[in-house]
Amino acid sequence: MKVLDYNKRESLMKWAILTIAGILAFSTRLFSVLRFESVIHEFDPYFNYRTTKFLTEQGFYNFHNWFDDRAWYPLGRIIGGTIYPGLMVTSATLYKMLQFLNITIDIRNVCVFLAPLFSSFTAFVTYLLTKEIYSQGAGLLAASMIAIVPGYISRSVAGSYDNEGIAIFCMLFTYWCWIKAIKTGSIFWGVMVSLAYFYMVSSWGGYVFLINLIPLHVLTLMATGRFHHKIYVAFSTLYCIGTILSMQISFVGFQPVHSSEHMLAFGTFGLCQLHSLIDYVRSRLSKEHFDVLFKTIASSVGIGALIVFGLLTLSGKISPWTGRFYSLLDPSYAKNNIPIIASVSEHQPTSWSSFYFDLQILVFLFPAGLYFCFSKLTDENIFIILYGLTSIYFAGVMVRLMLVLAPIMCVLSGIAMSHLMSKYMSNIVSSGNAQEQKKLKRNERAVTGDQSAVAVAFVAIMTGLLISYTFHSTWVTSEAYSSPSIVLSAKSHDGSKIIFDDFREAYNWLNTNTPPDARVMSWWDYGYQITAMANRTILVDNNTWNNTHISRVGQAMASTEDKAYEIMRELDVDYVLVIFGGLTGYSSDDINKFLWMVRIGGSTAEGKNIKEQDYYSSNGDFRIDVEGSPTLLNCLMYKMCYYRFGQVYTEGGKPPGYDRVRGAEIGNKDFELETLEEAYTTEHWLVRIYKVKDLNNRGT
Repeated sequence: MKVLDYNKRESLMKWAILTIAGILAFSTRLFSVLRFESVIHEFDPYFNYRTTKFLTEQGFYNFHNWFDDRAWYPLGRIIGGTIYPGLMVTSATLYKMLQFLNITIDIRNVCVFLAPLFSSFTAFVTYLLTKEIYSQGAGLLAASMIAIVPGYISRSVAGSYDNEGIAIFCMLFTYWCWIKAIKTGSIFWGVMVSLAYFYMVSSWGGYVFLINLIPLHVLTLMATGRFHHKIYVAFSTLYCIGTILSMQISFVGFQPVHSSEHMLAFGTFGLCQLHSLIDYVRSRLSKEHFDVLFKTIASSVGIGALIVFGLLTLSGKISPWTGRFYSLLDPSYAKNNIPIIASVSEHQPTSWSSFYFDLQILVFLFPAGLYFCFSKLTDENIFIILYGLTSIYFAGVMVRLMLVLAPIMCVLSGIAMSHLMSKYMSNIVSSGNAQEQKKLKRNERAVTGDQSAVAVAFVAIMTGLLISYTFHSTWVTSEAYSSPSIVLSAKSHDGSKIIFDDFREAYNWLNTNTPPDARVMSWWDYGYQITAMANRTILVDNNTWNNTHISRVGQAMASTEDKAYEIMRELDVDYVLVIFGGLTGYSSDDINKFLWMVRIGGSTAEGKNIKEQDYYSSNGDFRIDVEGSPTLLNCLMYKMCYYRFGQVYTEGGKPPGYDRVRGAEIGNKDFELETLEEAYTTEHWLVRIYKVKDLNNRGT
């Protein structure tokens, strides 16, 4: 009876901790809602919100066949065939369920709170995964860690309505099902892996990492002599059913059988069949006959596979690796070959400080967790080791993939912390417990008082580190990841908060004061927001699928006013929008992004006359003052940002036209615009909108 009571208490304690972790995961992501109104963050989430709203209003059929004529003018965009619809379908399903239960909630609020909700699910599935791999205690610690880890919170705060908000849950759920499948050898769990993988494919392009990691795990098991029938059943079921299901996503199509990124899975599937066939033949033949047959078949199949793969690649049946995939293997590839990829801040290499900022003590616990997994090698531990090593490499290459690294950091840190705490806590002896001391005296490996003191000190230190991790995660979430990029905040000299709502102010002006069919040119960063909030047609947006079109916009921004006017007339531009931070000190403005516009503009044949070197001063510096390059000081972007700025005082003791971001007085002040006219400038000059003038009447 006492044993039953103890097990019951242990179970209740486990679920209490998991519930707290889930609530903590949800609540820590609500800082942005507490600090600001419920708004969508960043850029991509605005497109996701717009498409989700269309799905709930028009239904899935119209959504899947939607041709968006407000994007990529004059090309347009077929929405159903160019997105991963899992995020939108999840939100729409949840919205319909709430409506069915007579819970009235706006679809925007569903989108705002979806990522925090799924972060709670992620905490639960992290527990299940870690428990399946190591122990229940490690699972509870890992769940608690992932609930507040900044590396995951950065993409799952309220309002961060992006694919990664649900994709991390999908990824970990797939991994948990995979571990269950290889431990049981059950077709049921193989089907569950396939369904979880399908959900992952429908949600995020990062599924390519998953469908390469699992085959890598199978290959490693083969190489180490650990391959067995359960692995065969699990992977064969996953590959057959998962591939068929993934091909139902229009954006994916036949890529699982055509693209190079999926060939590892295809090759591993073939090796599984050969391995099983060889095992069967080995059981039927003598060793001498089998060795001769094996060498013959192995050489023939190997040579044949290489020939077939080469022919299919040369004929185009197997498409080459994409630029983003090359960037993961070679960090310098995008910088040297594809500036549109290199221009994205999320695609830059990760600094060492970012690892500590987003992971804190997990950085130090991670190697210990790997050590404990290596010291007790099992099929599932090998998987976690491979996940940890590959993810830390990719996270170092591309800062965006810190999101993939954070979960495994929590899992391995949970394993390390659980192992160490369990070991040292067992050495803690209560000196007042006479019965315990008596038992220790009979025990040959009794714990001495010194050992007990060391254990107490160690446990206290580890507890302090966990408390430090909690405070650090809370601070990072509050200061770095809870302010939506569309509503900026700063502190004045007296410590009071200043809110900059210029973006929404500008988009509202566009929506209210321009014709419904007006076409707006801006850099691609702001395309999704303009379409979603201003409801106006844009030339380029964050999809970045057409480098030539983006290059044309970059050429207009980098050209003189008369040449830019020709391009804008060619593209039927009515308004031009630029972001300028020289007055407020906002550093992520278009002047700081301008060199990427130059590089991308000059990357195509039409922009071959645009040379990056022409925009540097004689000393090789990028300057906006009088020593700046004449090419820069007379280009369209410079003039749109600094028009009338030469008469504005920004700081006491500084001359008019002092740029607070660049820390210099602008070099070209007294100019007038000939082909553009200022239409609107927001309160803090963050957003400036210009109207393209019509052509002069003939004969005037």
